[in-house]
Amino acid sequence: MKKYLLLILFTSLIISVQAQQAFSIREAVKYGLDRNADVKNAIVGRQDTEMEIQEIKVSGLPQIKGQFQFTYNAIVPSQLLDAKNFNPDAKEGEVVKFKFGVPWGGQAGVSLNQLIYDATWLVGLRAADTYRLLADQKVEQSKTTVAENIIKAYYSVLVAQERGKLIDINIERIDSLLKSTGEMYKQGFVEKLDVDRLSVQKNNLLSEKSKISNLVQLSYQLLKYQMSMDSSEKIILSDNLEDQEKAAMTNIAFNEVNPEDRIEFKVLQTNQNLIALNAKRFQKSAIPNVFFSGSFGYGHSNPQFNPFQRWFPSSALSLGMNIPIYDSGLRKTKIERQRLTLLQMENTSEMLKRTFALQNEQAFISINNGLVSLQNQKENLGLAEEVLRVSKIKYSQGLGTNLEVVNAENDLRQAQTNYIASLYDVLVAKVDLEKAQGKLILE
Repeated sequence: MKKYLLLILFTSLIISVQAQQAFSIREAVKYGLDRNADVKNAIVGRQDTEMEIQEIKVSGLPQIKGQFQFTYNAIVPSQLLDAKNFNPDAKEGEVVKFKFGVPWGGQAGVSLNQLIYDATWLVGLRAADTYRLLADQKVEQSKTTVAENIIKAYYSVLVAQERGKLIDINIERIDSLLKSTGEMYKQGFVEKLDVDRLSVQKNNLLSEKSKISNLVQLSYQLLKYQMSMDSSEKIILSDNLEDQEKAAMTNIAFNEVNPEDRIEFKVLQTNQNLIALNAKRFQKSAIPNVFFSGSFGYGHSNPQFNPFQRWFPSSALSLGMNIPIYDSGLRKTKIERQRLTLLQMENTSEMLKRTFALQNEQAFISINNGLVSLQNQKENLGLAEEVLRVSKIKYSQGLGTNLEVVNAENDLRQAQTNYIASLYDVLVAKVDLEKAQGKLILE
């Protein structure tokens, strides 16, 4: 019976583990990029761009329309004519009333319109690749923002979990110390005050553990939100903080940022190209466009209702040209506005270059300062552990006080907190530096 219970328990454990999805940082980013609403909208926008390009293309292709109309003229219009047109002997001023038309009429036919030459349409076709490029860049821009948020949220979970592990270790240590101190108190070697101090320390640690446990849960929820994952899903992180720390501790050389590597700069350049093409389109609007149209159909007239009789064919072929002559300066104004927009974009371009350089320098300084601080906090952590170890030995041998041990415990926890905070700052600075240099992972 025990064997069956163990088998069931083992099977349940396997199923539980399999139900939890394991994610590395790259896998978390990929998962989020596949599901994020902003990225999806950008991809839909890319598809809409293709439809817009297709719309421009087909506007210059043959357009065929059919028409059918059957009309009943309830009151046939009449008009007065000079009677002398029909009777030379008619009196001066005499008129004759004529009805123009018959009660029943109709039209049916097909018409064709074909653009032969339009310079503005040709410019629109040339802009197709630029439109596609802009749509692709907007997708990349959206992915960059999502990837940054996911990576930072991933680091938040790792750091919160590490704080939880340290709290557990501290509680185990204080429990051990409290137990030994309690035995010493029973034997009369220490005062009850010593036991009470350690009890206060333990209660504080338990309270802090509860807060950190909530922080871990909140960090997981934030990560799942950034990944566009349902909050009820269970996940585990396959990357660990130790490996991320090693990667962050590597020497980082300063590199000048290349604006071409920043997606913001690429988007601006593509928009500049589109504005330039738009200005060219306005310029080309001064050139006449040529078109062809043709129609074939039947017209119907009948004094009585009979839609099957008296249909008369008609057909026409036309070659036309629209010639711009004078537009009161409208075209010139539109072109000038595009020129001013380009000037604004050039100014923005220069500002972006300076901004990128500043962000790069700030991120580089931040990560180097963070690495120095991290190294110092790591040394402080080692020193605090050693001080606590020595204080406990002195106390157990009667050479030190319980207060020294309590203070050493506090100093160790502060050193742990400072170390974890410094490590998180370094990891975030690393993400900022990668983003500043346009090297943030997207896949």
